[in-house]
Amino acid sequence: MKENPSMHERLAERLACILTKLNMGMKLSVKDLALEFSVSTRTVSRDFDRMSGHLPLLQDEKTKKFYLDPAYLTKIKAQETPQLSGMSHFYTSADIPFLHNMLDQQTAQFYGLKGFAYERAEQYEALFQAVGSAIQQCQQIAFLFKGELQLAQPYRLIQLQGCWYLAAVCEGNLKSYPLSHIVLQQKTEAGAVFEPDPMILAQLQTGDYDWLYQDTFEVEIKVSAELAAYFKQSSVLPKQSIKAELNDGCLLLTSEVGHAMQILPLVQFWMPALSIVQPESLRQELKGNLERCLQQMS
Repeated sequence: MKENPSMHERLAERLACILTKLNMGMKLSVKDLALEFSVSTRTVSRDFDRMSGHLPLLQDEKTKKFYLDPAYLTKIKAQETPQLSGMSHFYTSADIPFLHNMLDQQTAQFYGLKGFAYERAEQYEALFQAVGSAIQQCQQIAFLFKGELQLAQPYRLIQLQGCWYLAAVCEGNLKSYPLSHIVLQQKTEAGAVFEPDPMILAQLQTGDYDWLYQDTFEVEIKVSAELAAYFKQSSVLPKQSIKAELNDGCLLLTSEVGHAMQILPLVQFWMPALSIVQPESLRQELKGNLERCLQQMS
């Protein structure tokens, strides 16, 4: 049986993301990371075991959170990431420029990471360089978004549950723009210096990026009777609510999401206990994902 390359890619991305968070001085909870990446706590514990042999990891006695020895902060280099994660054979040379930006102490604050990067970073290399420079120098940028010209004040590049976004202020409002729809433009207004809003900076610093999804939709999920009690007590899905308790013991839930990748990995993780009832388009997308996975493993 062939190994599934997508599993290797996701493992490498998860480890790189954890290393980036550690390098920024964050204290990380095994449980929180397991929810963020839709994996088990045992998997995250193994991740820390891999890194502990290469990094001075410390653990808070009360919270049990892992963090990097303060003397080592910001010293992780992009070229060292494959070795430090213990998974050097999963990384390619194309990953290094992006990892350098993530780990550089002067630019890391302009990025936000939460969940897997389903969109490969290298396809946005030119955008990262131009927008990252504008964020660092507090300069306005001009770009076409879905065919319309936007003049905005860029604050942060954010990877959330699979997709990359630009968080920027346009016409006085904080908005999100998927990078896949952005085309930079050369305009005379671009380059003008702006004063960052402290309140917006504080909001972005919290790491709560649900506001990025300006257009959301509802997903109906069926939970098996075996796990119904657990899902009644725990909020596992984004903006989860109970729709109905069925006679056979199963549970109907609704989840409000802004992107398919915000819910699909979670459903796949909990299968077969979870299944998508509607929308039908999302059911078919999940089915296609599973069929491709089986083909890769055969």
